[in-house]
Amino acid sequence: MNLDALTRTSGEWLRGTGPESDIVICSRIRLARNLADFPFTSRASDPEKLEIERVCRSAMDKAGLDLEYQSLVDLGLLDRQLLVERQLISRELSGGDGPRGVAVGPRENMSIMVNEEDHLRIQVMNSGFSLPEVWEQINALDDRLEEQLHFAFNPQLGYLTSCPTNVGTGIRVGVMLHLPALANTKQIEKVFRALHKINLAVRGLYGEGTQADGDFYQISNQQTLGKSERELIRNLSDVVPQIISYERQARQEWIAQRRQHLHDQVSRAYGVLKTAHTISSSETMHLLSSVRMGINLGLIDDLEIRTVNELFIHTQPAHLQKIQGEELEVDERNIARAGYIRRRLTADRHEEGPAD
Repeated sequence: MNLDALTRTSGEWLRGTGPESDIVICSRIRLARNLADFPFTSRASDPEKLEIERVCRSAMDKAGLDLEYQSLVDLGLLDRQLLVERQLISRELSGGDGPRGVAVGPRENMSIMVNEEDHLRIQVMNSGFSLPEVWEQINALDDRLEEQLHFAFNPQLGYLTSCPTNVGTGIRVGVMLHLPALANTKQIEKVFRALHKINLAVRGLYGEGTQADGDFYQISNQQTLGKSERELIRNLSDVVPQIISYERQARQEWIAQRRQHLHDQVSRAYGVLKTAHTISSSETMHLLSSVRMGINLGLIDDLEIRTVNELFIHTQPAHLQKIQGEELEVDERNIARAGYIRRRLTADRHEEGPAD
């Protein structure tokens, strides 16, 4: 896998298209699976992990899957972090030890982690609010793998997983939402409390334990046992439209009551991004959030959503250093980030390459 090429492309989930894509960045479903003939990853020796990896890779080949495999054993921290920023692997897989890796589809909408918390973590994600389509894709992928592999399964409990919270279907159904208006008007906590009451988890951009930088929130199910995959998907599918409606209403009230203030906020954010000579990752996320909302509200008409979506990822530390072709200290990254943003927003928004 050519990791350097990831800095010159964008995954399918960053397209900025699909249903409700002004608010729903992407829809994602993940399945946890384990091989019946091996101990869980946490209890497996390195030789056993190596055999698990070999068996899983062979199964992917026999299933005829169009995936490219990348072992993480020989990857440095920067390359592993790049894959985390790209949402292709978890922080847990990046920081793990022993034989492990990831298989990635050509459009980056499909990835299979090997020897994470479970032997297999199968993931499909598409742009916009598209959970039924994502389920069809991952269900077909799971079936093809199950034809080649003997998964650990109990007739009463369902799929057996390393963590008890995943036992049953082993499914995590999630959407990534951009909710700047709810966050700005302080209504977000009320939404979170309501979600918690119906067993839905809210996390930041990179999952559990991360901050909601850029007003991005991942909402997913917590229950995996006692309900079918379709029931869990339907539960989330029923809730997300309500959150979308709340966010749209908050935006419209904001623009109706304080249009001049909002226009000024968006214009200032856009202006800073186009002119700054040093900027942190956190400030970039905050400013891009305002710009993204401004585009969707018609306050900015010379910038594409896809460009902004890409900038959220390409300005992260690992991507930025890969673009520069060298490891950078924090202050150096802030300067390089500002130069890269200026070029994307002013000279040629679609050009990829080193910052000026």
